[in-house]
Amino acid sequence: MKKIQDVINQPCHVHFIGIGGISMSGLAELLLDKGYTVSGSDRNTTDITNKLESLGATVIHEHSADNITDDISYVVYTAAIKDDNPELMAAREKDIACMTRAELLGLVMSKYKTAISVAGTHGKTTTTSMISEIMLAYECDPTISVGGILHSIGGNFRIGHSDYFVTEACEYTNSFLSLISNVNIILNVREDHLDFFKDIDDIRHSFRTFADNLDENGTLIINSEVDDVNYFTDGLKSKYLTFGLDAEKSDFYPENITYNKVACATFDVVNGSDKTTVSLKVPGLHNVLNALAAFATCKSIGIPTEYIVKGLNNYEGTDRRFQYKGEFNGVTVIDDYAHHPDEIEATLKTAKTYPHNNLWVVFQPHTYTRTKSLMSEFAKALSLADNIVLAKIYAARETDDLGISSDTLRQEIEKLGHKNVTYIDTFEEIEKFLQKKCIHGDLLITMGAGNVVLIGENLVK
Repeated sequence: MKKIQDVINQPCHVHFIGIGGISMSGLAELLLDKGYTVSGSDRNTTDITNKLESLGATVIHEHSADNITDDISYVVYTAAIKDDNPELMAAREKDIACMTRAELLGLVMSKYKTAISVAGTHGKTTTTSMISEIMLAYECDPTISVGGILHSIGGNFRIGHSDYFVTEACEYTNSFLSLISNVNIILNVREDHLDFFKDIDDIRHSFRTFADNLDENGTLIINSEVDDVNYFTDGLKSKYLTFGLDAEKSDFYPENITYNKVACATFDVVNGSDKTTVSLKVPGLHNVLNALAAFATCKSIGIPTEYIVKGLNNYEGTDRRFQYKGEFNGVTVIDDYAHHPDEIEATLKTAKTYPHNNLWVVFQPHTYTRTKSLMSEFAKALSLADNIVLAKIYAARETDDLGISSDTLRQEIEKLGHKNVTYIDTFEEIEKFLQKKCIHGDLLITMGAGNVVLIGENLVK
């Protein structure tokens, strides 16, 4: 069997199981650009698979052992692919080297002089996008992999031809430990993905390992407000920089924060004796923190301050991050990807500063495991809204409902004394309910990592 690390040394034939996925397709496109032969399987024909075929990839629209031909050097798969997948089984039987998407991404990143991995329970997409905008302003031709649609690059992946690479680094299944970078960012460390991690201590251990993966030439950028931040910084081989709201604990911190009428902040970034004014086009205090992380990161790799400011000022958000969708009957509709209690709290606090009468949230919980393990935290965060509508739990990869439903969450919210919380089974019924109940001047937020966005889009239509 060939060594997995050899995949990046010379072009060969790489086969992707599930090539149409957001992250997989970006890597496939990158290898095509570098002269590799690329094939892959995906059950659906989409714009993504059509684009890959136009670039020279072979895409087969079924999973079959016959797709694993003898000329394939390496097979790439995601965590969603099970051991009984016919292509994965065939590849192993043929003794073809198999690797995860994260392993391939790490190998690709190892060839870049400046490779940045953005990790954290939340804020990864926004911070990665902010760094990307700064690099684009600096015209350093970066390669970018982001978990949302960034309109300035026309999608979620950009192929550059320089030594700069920036990507999100997801902790689920410890995939971020496969990445090879010289700048690692830790935005926050909170309970999540408890269908994989045992508890918060297990999560913290993984993030510490992520920090330890940096060598003496690397830099860790970390939020000073992470619980017991010294756990992550003591004894590191690399140097580290901190950011946060507390001036005494942070190398980069904000002063003079003000907000405009749509909750976007203008503030001074302070670093030692340097003070720089930044004006954001995305709302909320949480985005001040994301901007500080991006600022510290780009200063650490030598990007001049003027380009950092220009990039942050240019950033207008990514899809599904407090995204304005339109109006119906004088009701403003916003959509947000928030699916963790911390994210929900941040989004609803931001909404409080947005012009409105009553604040409505339609929340679609994401996975039974997350909902059950963080039930009380969800209830507390959602209670910030005036009116709450709960949709069915979006199961995603899970099949066991663990004996709970969104109605369980409704009861937990009512225990806190909240009177205006409703569980409605279908999207169609939710839309009818909102058309009757929302009034002119209200603010409606559709929220969750599933397909809840459709409710707001249908109302706006």
